[in-house]
Amino acid sequence: MATSAQGSAIVVTDRRLGLAMVFTSTLAWSTAGLFIRAADTDLATIIFWRGIFGVLGMLAVILIFQGWRGLASFLRLGRAGWAYVLISAVTLPAYLASLHLTSIAHVAIIYATVPLMTAGLAWLVLRESAPRSAIVAAILALIGAVIMVGLSDEGTMLGDVLALAMTFGMAVLVVLARRNPEIPALAAGAVATALTVLAVLPWAATALPATDTIIILAIFGLSNSLLGFAVFILGSRRIPAIETALIGALEAPIAPIWVWLMFGETPQPATLLGGAIVFAAVFWHIFQSARS
Repeated sequence: MATSAQGSAIVVTDRRLGLAMVFTSTLAWSTAGLFIRAADTDLATIIFWRGIFGVLGMLAVILIFQGWRGLASFLRLGRAGWAYVLISAVTLPAYLASLHLTSIAHVAIIYATVPLMTAGLAWLVLRESAPRSAIVAAILALIGAVIMVGLSDEGTMLGDVLALAMTFGMAVLVVLARRNPEIPALAAGAVATALTVLAVLPWAATALPATDTIIILAIFGLSNSLLGFAVFILGSRRIPAIETALIGALEAPIAPIWVWLMFGETPQPATLLGGAIVFAAVFWHIFQSARS
């Protein structure tokens, strides 16, 4: 009996840690628009320097906590790790291109389907069935996203397809991390971020930006790449795939809060209502799941 109780306590603690990690990564990713707005340079240059600082940050953490032997983790990526790296490296450019080719509303609504898409993929690959509360929460989160941004007919077919590809890529990443907990998180994050840097190199200004801009980009890289990417991998292996996707859906309503705090721009009533629905849906499911 004592062993069983200890095992249950470990599972609960591990789940709470996973929830905290995925929520932390969502907070980090939700600041992307804020940093892009604050940095006084073009998008390719932002991605380039964000990636440089992200890679340096992840390498520093590996060396500090694991020493030079930690570099051997790059040799342990394996097929699953390299799949994670390549999908990650394709997903970000697809996301950025979709924002340029279709409306922001279309991108937001398509991305809001990621919990449902993840639930289906997790069932197919992992045979991990989603509880009813998670499916209901995913549908409510999608409704909340529609209310936040509204329906728009300004999109293009190519942009919508890229947004759909980005969303599917995120679902695949969640399931990959869940199925392959052995993927070295920091090594995978560093390689994926480095590939992103190489992808934008032809269009980026590689000369050192102004001091205030480089400070902003350094914080952006460390928070988005290091906290966002690596912590996401570590957390998503500890909780069901649909819960990872649901918490990730909080990125949309959290982003306007940062803009309000930093720039004093009050969100529109529809943004507040839709965001409240997304928050309520996600935390309702987490509460229901904890009770059961």
